[in-house]
Amino acid sequence: MSGLRWVKSSHSSNNGDCVEVAFAAGAVLARDSKSPDAGRLAFSPAAWRALVVRVAR
Repeated sequence: MSGLRWVKSSHSSNNGDCVEVAFAAGAVLARDSKSPDAGRLAFSPAAWRALVVRVAR
């Protein structure tokens, strides 16, 4: 999956401790910004929405 555009929240700190996400066909990918090559998690769009809603509470 090359060519992904990884983004992080505007609320992230400048110390590098943040999660980056990329939107791919049928999936939302997440990775650690400090170790981008260490792996990533894949979520379905519905699972990602549920996570974001839950975390925002």
